[in-house]
Amino acid sequence: MLTEILIKSRSYRRFDESVKISQEVLRDLIDATRYCPSAANRQPLKYRLVFEENETAQVFDCLKFAAYLSDWSGPAEGERPTAYVVVLGDETVSKFSEVDAGIAMQTILLRATELGFGGCILASVQREKLREVLALDERFHVGYVIALGKPAETCVIEPLGKDGDIKYYRDADGVHHVPKRNLDDLLV
Repeated sequence: MLTEILIKSRSYRRFDESVKISQEVLRDLIDATRYCPSAANRQPLKYRLVFEENETAQVFDCLKFAAYLSDWSGPAEGERPTAYVVVLGDETVSKFSEVDAGIAMQTILLRATELGFGGCILASVQREKLREVLALDERFHVGYVIALGKPAETCVIEPLGKDGDIKYYRDADGVHHVPKRNLDDLLV
């Protein structure tokens, strides 16, 4: 069951904007993170939930999607995320939260997949602009943004080619291809 969810959980960048994600669903995603390991059990992560249309539009303007797709400027209207989770590090708790963030974001995406949604972790964020838009306190380090919604694209995993190129791409039909290394290439 977990392996099925892992395979189904892809980095989706196009969504069905008519399907909204409620605050209750977002709270459920964050509730799952409470059970995650945390370095020294400090639990420095906090989350800003964004689901109201006016705020989602403002957050969208602070993000850049899919660096490898240089000819694509991001999701068009009607394909944009309907919710975001902004991952924050509370620096009054700990200055070190990157490992915790990785664990928590993967947990959020796996739970979202289980609930029929999908998402994408974004690191290309205009952090100071986002801080202003959401009126975030200075004690919070703005780390990442998870874009969420009902996936409106097909993502397929394929074996890494002989050329070793790991860059994802879209074919003429808009299918998103993600090359992955095989198991033997991961083992030393």
